[in-house]
Amino acid sequence: MPQLAIAKEFLSEYAKLEKPVQKAVQAALGKFAQATHAGVHLEKLNRSEDPRIRTIRINQFYRGVVLAPAAGDLYCLLRVLPHDDAIAWATTRLFTVNQVLGVLEMRDETQLQNMTGTLRLAAETTPARLFDHVKDSDFRALGIDDQVLPVVRLLTREAHLDALQHMLPSLQYDVLVALASGMTIEETWGEVSKHLVNAAKPDRVEPDDLSAAIGRTPDQVALISGPEELEKLLRPPFALWRIFLHPMQRRIAYHEPYLGSVMITGGAGTGKTVTALHRAAHLARSYDSGAPILLTTYSRPLTAELARQLDQLVENPRDRDRIEVIATDQLASRAVSERHGSLPVVLTSRELVSLADTAHQDYAGEFLVDEWEQVLLAQDITTLEEYLVAARAGRGRGLPRSERSSVWAAIEALRAQLRALGRWSFLQVADEAARILQQKDGPAVYQHVVVDEAQDLHPAQWRLLRAAVRPAEDDLFLVADPHQRIWQHRVPLKNTGINIVGRTQRLTVSYRTTQEILTWAVRVLGLVSEEDLDGWPDSREGYESPMHGRRPIVRRFTEWSEERTAVVSQVRAWLADGVEPGAIAVAARVNAKSDGVAEALRSAGIEPEPPGPSGGRVQVGTMHNMKGLEFQCVAVVGVQDKLVPHDRAIVALEVDRAAHRESVQRERCVLYVACTRARDRLYVSYSGAPSPFLPR
Repeated sequence: MPQLAIAKEFLSEYAKLEKPVQKAVQAALGKFAQATHAGVHLEKLNRSEDPRIRTIRINQFYRGVVLAPAAGDLYCLLRVLPHDDAIAWATTRLFTVNQVLGVLEMRDETQLQNMTGTLRLAAETTPARLFDHVKDSDFRALGIDDQVLPVVRLLTREAHLDALQHMLPSLQYDVLVALASGMTIEETWGEVSKHLVNAAKPDRVEPDDLSAAIGRTPDQVALISGPEELEKLLRPPFALWRIFLHPMQRRIAYHEPYLGSVMITGGAGTGKTVTALHRAAHLARSYDSGAPILLTTYSRPLTAELARQLDQLVENPRDRDRIEVIATDQLASRAVSERHGSLPVVLTSRELVSLADTAHQDYAGEFLVDEWEQVLLAQDITTLEEYLVAARAGRGRGLPRSERSSVWAAIEALRAQLRALGRWSFLQVADEAARILQQKDGPAVYQHVVVDEAQDLHPAQWRLLRAAVRPAEDDLFLVADPHQRIWQHRVPLKNTGINIVGRTQRLTVSYRTTQEILTWAVRVLGLVSEEDLDGWPDSREGYESPMHGRRPIVRRFTEWSEERTAVVSQVRAWLADGVEPGAIAVAARVNAKSDGVAEALRSAGIEPEPPGPSGGRVQVGTMHNMKGLEFQCVAVVGVQDKLVPHDRAIVALEVDRAAHRESVQRERCVLYVACTRARDRLYVSYSGAPSPFLPR
């Protein structure tokens, strides 16, 4: 009786398939799940590296790649790809059972053979090798097989090892990375054993027993016992893969322990958030006593999504109860209310600027609020003397010392007005909460703090988090992408009070966005200097995606009315293709454009909703509101000159060169964030002259 196993990597691909293709996949898999493969033609491939590889027809254009047993009845679905891609992938892969670890392994045999010649040439001119310090017997004891070992002995640099990442079996690559990073044999085994059932080597390994090997590889392959289990697995296509770790992410998330704060950076879709989730879960399991663990970010809607994903990931109620998931402003409000006896009432940005307009007749309210937040609160300035000598780089307007006394008096008047009204500004609450926690006696509020979207925190919020956890092992685990920074906060890392020197790592593989969209979107960012990133440790070098799809569509129109009509037609086409409404988004730089699209969609009988946890409708909003979300199809409209970048968001070059450069780059980041929300299809349009950010 045939049995079906599904590679978990397939689930992310399944989520990307159009509805008709998904239905065809379900029909093909259902024949296996119903204990018969009659009618499913398993086609053997010519010149395949692995004679057990087969393909099955999904529809006219798609093929499934299946690993069929030489003996027995366990079939493993590996990939579902367009026909030519499926054949190219299937013919180059070789599957083996690791004779030490007993797990199922895959290698790109064709590329590995090609790379061997290149490595041999490099090794001939370099007497010292990367793994001269490791014995063959130790390699074999850790699961490095006799086919990989000769290649390993040719490595001279870590860069060469990095180049092998997608060619080697993942666990063998993990072993090599651990040894190259300086881990001992025992420490390396400790890392590898986390991937194994019962964390122990099997007593006996049969090289052709795929069933046993798959059973020992639960983090990569799922066994399907029948139609109901298959339907349950495919019904929420994102539920599993959004919390599934790839090898690089796993090494970071389950590292034990970090000697202090650590920063993980990476581009859109590289799995920063899922890595943070697994780190929080790991910390909850690893530390049985002490204060709770905080998982936080700057936005309450994003925090709610983190909590939902954590609920899926952490099965043990005791471990889940140890992790508190709240936004940084909620932490700040709680600290202030405990000290002052009531929750602080916070003014909106518009209300705060309006109040500031009355503070001093010579200064606009917007200027005073920005000066307070981006200079005084950012640098923790509490006296006039400190303000008189404070740096104001990037503020957009020079302010001589002779004038700063007047500005200080105006800000003091604004703060007095807030006190009289019993009101607070948003960042004022974070600043006050940081002071309260810094003065707090006794144990820290949290034992560990895990922060998502760290690049969008204000320095006052950084001080708050630093005060919430004592400097120690595993104190702060930070994930960020400085290229997705969409707010004004300039946060040089050296000024945050958080030391990450020697503890930074980078994720480079996007598991969400196709390579075609990724390549196009990265060009939107332009050339980013270290100065533009305020010293944050990141680059786009080596950033790639293993998934491929359609190239972005860029369309030009004469008038906005034509552009708006066209995007409605595009949304209709996506819906007709079987894309669910909740998997479609339309983004614009300003509310006027997004509101116009929403109105046009309603007139066309398509009811939209604002960005957020989807109720099953097409989501329409500003580029800023798309942060942290992802969709199958995204349309970005109004990407025209004078609007992207937005004139009001750009500091004039003649006013402040540094502020001008920073404001332009921030606008690039906003467009980049909107475009990288797309998993499969990206549509970009503009009226009149195009934005200078659009790739030529």
